[in-house]
Amino acid sequence: MSGTDMPSSPVPPRCRLVLITPEGFRAADVDRLGNALAGGDVASVILPQYGLDETAYQSFAERLVPVVQEADAAAILAGDTRVASRVAADGIHFEGGKADLADLVARFGARMAVGAGGAKTRDDALELGEERPDYIFFGRFGYDNKPEPHPRNLSLGQWWAEMIELPCIVLGGSDVESVAEVAHTGAEFVALSAAVFGEGVDGGEAVRRANALLDRHAPMLEA
Repeated sequence: MSGTDMPSSPVPPRCRLVLITPEGFRAADVDRLGNALAGGDVASVILPQYGLDETAYQSFAERLVPVVQEADAAAILAGDTRVASRVAADGIHFEGGKADLADLVARFGARMAVGAGGAKTRDDALELGEERPDYIFFGRFGYDNKPEPHPRNLSLGQWWAEMIELPCIVLGGSDVESVAEVAHTGAEFVALSAAVFGEGVDGGEAVRRANALLDRHAPMLEA
């Protein structure tokens, strides 16, 4: 998994959409996830564990991972790596230190994607990038509570996209329109959570709108 080729079907050669399920999202919300995925192109869905125990997280993942994969998107688990293996997820999202990331890449990198988050500075990002994860994520789950993307995430994403070949994901804001601002950084992926799964939001329509904005505003990326 690299660049813009997360799923197996033909994909647009520009910044693509990643969804992140918010805290409080449960297996019973499977229809909400399906509706969002039906709205158009989605490269992957990150399913964070938040405060769920191992049993609850596995039940959650068992219900949602197949829905993601049936939509030809990659299901990325941000939590217990044992659960990721049991439910045949496509990848693991990890936030932590360089040594632990290196261990995960060594153990899982041959059979699933390993992504890295938690970088708050350029030095943080470069250290994690040395372990060759499949992507670097700029942002924090649940912190997309303003309409616009966080300026630091935009700055890091633009710097990374200009300097480093390894793909990056930049967290957008709570407004779907924020995908255009992220796309202009040159990032390969823009992540949305509240903008798609927020209260009263039609997830399918939000994904359709996001893709229309990306079609119009995102610069073409090299394969």
